[in-house]
Amino acid sequence: RQAARLRKELQLMQSNPPPGACVWPSQDTLTHLQAQIQGPEETVYANGMFFLDIEIPQRYPFEPPSVRFKTPIYHPNIDSGGHICLDLLHMPPNGSWKPSMNIATLLLCIRLLLSEPNPDDGLMSETAAEYKHNRPAFDMKAKQFTEKHATQ
Repeated sequence: RQAARLRKELQLMQSNPPPGACVWPSQDTLTHLQAQIQGPEETVYANGMFFLDIEIPQRYPFEPPSVRFKTPIYHPNIDSGGHICLDLLHMPPNGSWKPSMNIATLLLCIRLLLSEPNPDDGLMSETAAEYKHNRPAFDMKAKQFTEKHATQ
């Protein structure tokens, strides 16, 4: 059942991709996916192309996928290892993942996180403090990271 659902999700994303994102199987397996997210326009991540690893657990969709940025990014909710602080990536009661969610929704939410960081729930405390208290410095560093790591 898991494989059938994932195939259907991938087919839907091929025919109707989520805005600014795409996903494909890695190494001919449905349990390891690769994704690409475009930096949202009018943000410090604009013109950037960010790659992600997605690991699908055996109990998907009853458990959320594990998602990690492969492309380095300067963001208060994403650490230097690419781990993302987002409640959708966790089960209740600490998270908000539901079996009705899918990979496309998750990618849209991650892209939205790029537009609207949550410095009050940051993984990177110094970056979160800079975002809150010295936004020009944060913006400059985030743009430099994007130019260095996420543009071709």
